[in-house]
Amino acid sequence: MKVKFSYLSEQFSNPDPILKKIKKVVKTGNFTLGPEVKALESQFAKACGTSYAVGVNSGTDALFLSLKSLGIAPGDEVITMPNTFIATVGAIVASGAKPVFVDCDNEYLIDIDKIETAITSKTKAIMPVHYAGHPVDMIKILKIAKRHNLYVVEDACQAISAAIDGKVTGSFGITGGFSLHPLKNINVWSDGGIITTNSKETYEKLLLLRNHGMKNRDEYSIFGYNSRLDSVQAAVGLSLIKDLKKITDKRIENASLYDRAFSELKEFITVPPRRKNAKYVFHLYIIQVKNRDQLLSFLNSQGIEAKVHYPIPLHLQECSKSLGYKPGDFPIAERQAKNIITLPVHQHLSKKQILYTIQQVKKFYKK
Repeated sequence: MKVKFSYLSEQFSNPDPILKKIKKVVKTGNFTLGPEVKALESQFAKACGTSYAVGVNSGTDALFLSLKSLGIAPGDEVITMPNTFIATVGAIVASGAKPVFVDCDNEYLIDIDKIETAITSKTKAIMPVHYAGHPVDMIKILKIAKRHNLYVVEDACQAISAAIDGKVTGSFGITGGFSLHPLKNINVWSDGGIITTNSKETYEKLLLLRNHGMKNRDEYSIFGYNSRLDSVQAAVGLSLIKDLKKITDKRIENASLYDRAFSELKEFITVPPRRKNAKYVFHLYIIQVKNRDQLLSFLNSQGIEAKVHYPIPLHLQECSKSLGYKPGDFPIAERQAKNIITLPVHQHLSKKQILYTIQQVKKFYKK
């Protein structure tokens, strides 16, 4: 049996309704910041419970422009964690700031209890990552930020619809950055991103920053960037966002099947804790396992496209040498990187495929 990690062939098995929407865009010739973009921004803001949303070129730009809108610049520091995708840290570096790492906890999230020890006079912001669709305890983060007068920019690129006590990620910080990359829970046919905010001032600054600082056709208020979500991709996003609840519920259902089954294999598998007040949306389903590399090879040989996200923490990557970190600085992130494995969890998997994957994991451990 095949259990694919990518689901795009199933998701877009009938592209005609989307192509019909795109044809309308083509006929208008309104390819940049057209009505489709505004409509998607409106629906996205509603889904996140925020006043505003701004469509941009990518999830990376959503984080980068968030930082630039807050005046983050060379000499500043932004706190985040090392076990995230490169875009989190790349956005900080692109803003001119220095990324400062804090180790992670047993949910693969930033260890909130260690944040204050990393704060210096140069710290301007905290960028918590709702990694894999696991929501960070934002209440605690916000309290720390308030004590130290820091901005909070949420990296929610993998966490649309995740929530704490019913409040959705992307609505806690001054901004939230989301990705519409093809393999995200809500996706488009290329790169794309969304920034959410409740601040009118930040919203207006972001509108300028994404479009060259253009006040109108002939006037420019600031030097900005070219980071517009185009109308064609917004049309694709509009076709999918209506299914957000269905997509999310199916991923949660699949993850629950895994969780129940793997609770019987505690000597081999560590499932991260699931807080009762948190809604996990499982962009990725990640567990820690014994003999990870052997299990990964075995599952792949059985037609199951398991992966590792990510085998080398960012503080140990070549690009981070100038930051001065060394092996052993973040022992939890480093240990988890050796043991984590990602299993397919997307909404197009059948129960039979999930049970087959469970069966093969058990077979590997001879259980």
